Amino acid sequence: MARDKVKRNVVTLCSVPKGKDGRPSKALTFAQAESVLKAAEDSRMHGYVVLSLLTGARTEELRALTWDHVDLEGDKDAVPPIPPHVAVWRSVRAGGDTKTRKSRRTLALPKRCVDALQTQWAQQQREREAAGKTWKESGLVFASKVGTALDPSHVRRDFRNAIKDAEGVDAGEWTPRELRHSFVSLLSDNGIPLEEISRLVGHSSTAVTEAVYRKQIRPVLQGGAVAMDRIFDA
Repeated sequence: MARDKVKRNVVTLCSVPKGKDGRPSKALTFAQAESVLKAAEDSRMHGYVVLSLLTGARTEELRALTWDHVDLEGDKDAVPPIPPHVAVWRSVRAGGDTKTRKSRRTLALPKRCVDALQTQWAQQQREREAAGKTWKESGLVFASKVGTALDPSHVRRDFRNAIKDAEGVDAGEWTPRELRHSFVSLLSDNGIPLEEISRLVGHSSTAVTEAVYRKQIRPVLQGGAVAMDRIFDA
């Protein structure tokens, strides 16, 4: 059309098909969150559930998390002191990049996360020994029983199995990504400012956080690891 080769834009003759409605997002209440954590305690998914719910990391970020990006001790003598933390620098997306540049972040770990990751490490050592020569070393924090990367469908299945006995929660209606929604909701309920929540979840701006989590952000808003320790009374 720009060069006068076509007199009419044929695209205007096409009707745009209507897509299916997206699955509405939801978040766990505090009581449900406690129930989910308790139900998952004895499962292989416990560390995954705790880290996702208490740090707000994306499921694709947790699946790519490696032990060399986990520090369970920190450095109390540093100035300022360095708390236990995880470096969320990669994801399972093409090329291994996080969703956006600001998604690359280092998150302090609540004590409950430190405990869960210590248990996760011990569990993985036992699985490595049991697997013997079939073990595939990947360095992943959350891997299969032979060390290979987790498939999203397996994560979803194992997550639902892990929380099937959670009181007040229908496991079949929840997915791992909604733990991140719950993280946002719990922080918002407890007066954490939107700007801080936006940084913790790795959004480029508060506008993105408001758009994505508009149902989880409370109208009146008043970091992260300290708040979660207080919320769950670690």
